[in-house]
Amino acid sequence: MLRLAKHNPKCIYLGTRSLERGEAALSDIKTETPDANIKLLQIDMASFASIEAAVAVVKANSERLDILINNAGISNLPPDVTKDGYELQFGTNHMGHALLTKLLLPTMLKTAESAPAGAVRIVNISSDGHYSATAPGIHFDDLKIENGWTRYAQSKLANILHAKALAKRYPSITSVSIHPGTVQTSIFEKMNSPVLNVLITLFGWTSLVTIPQGCKNQLWAATAPGVETGFYYWPVGIKGGGSKFARDEELEEKLWEWTEAELAKNGY
Repeated sequence: MLRLAKHNPKCIYLGTRSLERGEAALSDIKTETPDANIKLLQIDMASFASIEAAVAVVKANSERLDILINNAGISNLPPDVTKDGYELQFGTNHMGHALLTKLLLPTMLKTAESAPAGAVRIVNISSDGHYSATAPGIHFDDLKIENGWTRYAQSKLANILHAKALAKRYPSITSVSIHPGTVQTSIFEKMNSPVLNVLITLFGWTSLVTIPQGCKNQLWAATAPGVETGFYYWPVGIKGGGSKFARDEELEEKLWEWTEAELAKNGY
């Protein structure tokens, strides 16, 4: 957010579930970019109603939207569901972002009509944790599978597949997913050591990167020239294929159809 603000865009919306934490983050950014036009946007990605209300605010105040970074995420939490009844991690990490994107797409498509080719972008923040997704990749019939890490992994897999599906359907928008690196955020404070040991064993994660380092790949994906739509990128700007499930076009289509049907059931 700070790096984007330094380029003096017309407006940045900073999504936050907690206004208190959002105001603190905004205050920090303003110390370095006092003239930046940043608006706090209260939004709970585990609530369709909250997402719809936030989108209404954006549409009422902005006629264009050039970049959407789907950054919110939770990991390895105890079993629970969202306000709309979806498994908490899948509901927050995938369904919430899928609805947000769907509701903002008309504005982004209109923006793309007058923007340079490839400039309007959707960036899904995924994770190499998606490699831990177990067959069949996404457990549509049992999203509440017992293993908390597997629940997280399938939600991050969904982020990759959703970006690929968007790229196919909306070629005027560059839609990608990225792995930011293993970033030292509050997510890892909630993980116990056995989980971290598994990650280190599977992916060779020997150290966590700082938040500024972890932002580089998404900033690159959101702004750099030459970003190719539909791909999954490792830090920084390295094109990757992801797991076998991330490359499964049938699973990609199934996720898209399932997601659209679920959103339709909820009136979207």
